[in-house]
Amino acid sequence: MGERRRLLPTWRSVLAVVAHPDDESFGLGAVIAELVRRGAAVHVLCFTHGEASTLNETHTDLRATREAELHRAGTELGVASVALLEYSDGALAGVARAELASRVLDAARRVGATGGPDGLLVFDDTGITGHPDHRAATAAAADAAELAALPVLAWTLPADVAAVLRAETGQPFAGRPEAEIDMSIVVDRAAQRRAALAHASQVPPGAAVWRRLELLGDREHLRWLRPQTAPSGHGAGR
Repeated sequence: MGERRRLLPTWRSVLAVVAHPDDESFGLGAVIAELVRRGAAVHVLCFTHGEASTLNETHTDLRATREAELHRAGTELGVASVALLEYSDGALAGVARAELASRVLDAARRVGATGGPDGLLVFDDTGITGHPDHRAATAAAADAAELAALPVLAWTLPADVAAVLRAETGQPFAGRPEAEIDMSIVVDRAAQRRAALAHASQVPPGAAVWRRLELLGDREHLRWLRPQTAPSGHGAGR
């Protein structure tokens, strides 16, 4: 695998856009931790409180519990800030894309020491599990990035890993063939595992997240939804 397939862009400020508390950990956690390790300030924007989850291992009010879990997980990952919006869990796809994109733009204006983030980090536009909230959050981020001329890097799964997860869990995991994956990076999962455990309400025995991490090993895979345009300035890639 070539050198370009192993290196993250040298962003100093990143906005991670997700739909639910735990997406930043279960999904993006290892990538966020690696960006932080490289010196980036990572800010998380989450659209919903995740109150419609079918899981509630702690038997508490999910809206309040998952907000607290999100902040604890952010601490474990070393993120610079967490912003949690008030959209209804499970209903993002019914909100106008322009409205959601405007919320991403608002968040982008609030972060970054030099006027905003160098790029956005999101779930792949498949939604990974096909969840319509995931897809809506990514679409909003992509629309905002187009308006702000920002690159968008998406976390994805290799097609073979997604196939195993579909077979074992019955969930509609979606992956990408190797030709559609732009980066395969080595990660340390220690912070991601701690952050995932911070979402205690969402981690039942045998949770699928652990099997996915087992299958991925020390690798995460990413693709450009909106490529970085030039190797110049503080957002340049290596």
